[in-house]
Amino acid sequence: MDSLDEGMPISDPVSYGEMTPASPPQLPDAPDHDPYQALRFRDFRLFLGGSFVAITGQKMLEVALGWELYDRTNSALVLGGVGLVLIIPVILLSLPAGSVVDRFNRKRLVLISQMVMAGATLALTISSFAHGAIPLIYACLLVMGIANAFLNPATSAFMAQTVSESAFESAATWNSSSWQLASVIGPALGGVMIALFQSATPVYVCTTAAELIFALLVVLIRGKEQGRARPVHTDERSGWRSIQEGLGFLRQNPLLLAAITLDMFAVLLGGATTLLPIFAKDILQVGPTGLGWLRAAPPLGAVIVALILAYRPPFKQAGRVLLFVVVGFGVATIIFGLSHTFWLSLLMLFLLGGLDNVSVVIRATLMLTHTPDAMRGRISAVNAIFVGASNELGGFESGLTAQLFGPILSVVGGGIGTVIVVLLVALIWPELRRLGALSPPEHT
Repeated sequence: MDSLDEGMPISDPVSYGEMTPASPPQLPDAPDHDPYQALRFRDFRLFLGGSFVAITGQKMLEVALGWELYDRTNSALVLGGVGLVLIIPVILLSLPAGSVVDRFNRKRLVLISQMVMAGATLALTISSFAHGAIPLIYACLLVMGIANAFLNPATSAFMAQTVSESAFESAATWNSSSWQLASVIGPALGGVMIALFQSATPVYVCTTAAELIFALLVVLIRGKEQGRARPVHTDERSGWRSIQEGLGFLRQNPLLLAAITLDMFAVLLGGATTLLPIFAKDILQVGPTGLGWLRAAPPLGAVIVALILAYRPPFKQAGRVLLFVVVGFGVATIIFGLSHTFWLSLLMLFLLGGLDNVSVVIRATLMLTHTPDAMRGRISAVNAIFVGASNELGGFESGLTAQLFGPILSVVGGGIGTVIVVLLVALIWPELRRLGALSPPEHT
């Protein structure tokens, strides 16, 4: 999320041992593993704080938007349209957005995208207050989706410039922890505010403020003074050729391709959370209160595991760990699908969140360490398409198979499919099995 003044060079992050006149100040000697390594960088603290505030606001908005739309229309189709309107721009625009991120100033792109998000949320606030038409709400969401198509790769690529290379794994861990914590706090705050004010409008106001705070913190990031800039690409290549170059790099990097494939199919097939209302009401019979606990279990598990990861040494056999945790994700999904006991189901969802977060940290670190800075926007965009599309399609797949075969077979089948995908990935890409530490390859 930080970018530099336009025209200033944007360089690859430097390691602690590389002290040049333009390099960031060298940190004092630290023990072998420093759980706060990334947090010692001022830029990253600003990035993390702003990201946490913005995501909390977005999660508040999700709750308020769903409540308001269903309260006004009583239509499940209207609710389903929200995800569709938000994901279409991401699918259509992420690849060209990734190329733009790699060709232009990232800080300015983040700021512009974030201000567009704030403007769309402000329009949503006015529409809510005036009880505007549903198509107007969809129009605001479409603008937010377009902004997100640029914001996601820009923030992902620029985070690498807020820390040194040696802190990439620490940065990915803290960033994931922050996201998960916001995913717990945001919905709770949104629900409390709706109950307190009997309206979604105040929630939209808070979300707008959160997005503006994020933009302000981005402005305060001093990328230029810390000398982590390198010249932006200004050659004559077309945008399409630039996109092809990014896709070609991904095809030639089996580690990144394997990690993204694992994540995509795990999300696509392991859609237990989509069917939680059915399990809470008809199978576990725990009502809305139980549903609240079931929804909270995955992010709570993710937060706790993220904090554990922050304090443990870096992974020594990251490839095997990644394969193991995705298998565990599939097995936990199977057990959840078969469970008729509330506490066992709650425990499996807790494990799902924790195991998924290990996968997120490893994949995010791989994206940082194995992607040249000049391509981080494009590779992040491809990842955004895979993850975003698989989330939406995974929800649709779970609903369709549950309608055809019942919720239990839908969830159990998805878990079995996840385990099969892990076995296939391990066979197709043996490089992943042999992956050791998450350090940058020597050629980068």
